[in-house]
Amino acid sequence: MSYKSPDIHTEKASYHHGDLRNQLLSAGLEIIKTQGINALSLRKLAEKVGVSRTAPYHHFKNKNELLCAIAAFGFQVWTDRLKTIQDKSNISEEQRFREFAQSYVDFAVENPDLYDLMFGQPIWKESHNTGALKKDAYPAFQYQRDFIKSWQDQGILPEGFSDLRLSQVIWSTLHGIARLVIDGIYLQTNDSKQVAEMCDCAVKLFLIESQSQK
Repeated sequence: MSYKSPDIHTEKASYHHGDLRNQLLSAGLEIIKTQGINALSLRKLAEKVGVSRTAPYHHFKNKNELLCAIAAFGFQVWTDRLKTIQDKSNISEEQRFREFAQSYVDFAVENPDLYDLMFGQPIWKESHNTGALKKDAYPAFQYQRDFIKSWQDQGILPEGFSDLRLSQVIWSTLHGIARLVIDGIYLQTNDSKQVAEMCDCAVKLFLIESQSQK
């Protein structure tokens, strides 16, 4: 299941000031998805939503702030997925770990443009991230780290590493699978069976390491 962006109405008379920000974010997501990040501008955004050229500046002072807001939305969606996995009461902890791994890769592959923005060069490598973005991005990783720590405590994952390092390695592994699929280097994005097998392989490797410690 891909992310659900805020509802957008492009007719000039259809928006109210209170929901314009969500409409701008939704339109920005659509432009990035269909035309790429470089095609996005506040001016083009205003035209797509059907407002004055100055209207977007009431919510985003420049393009970078807009990009950070869209990326923050992505982290919110991913955190919601994590909470859904955590709230399941009828599965084992091993199955919960499997769902966590598969869900991470699924989210990336289903929403490649949003995923690229969340973790890509324009924001992080060039240090253009905003405080508002960090407010959503850092807790998302901490949420993952809390998951990993709980699985370590229960003997599901290896205990011989700090929860921070293990979280980083698991994240890097899943990120690598996602990037291979998104970039088209190894698999086709529509080959869900192979993607699932890769995720299952990664999960088993971590579980095997855990079992070897017992």
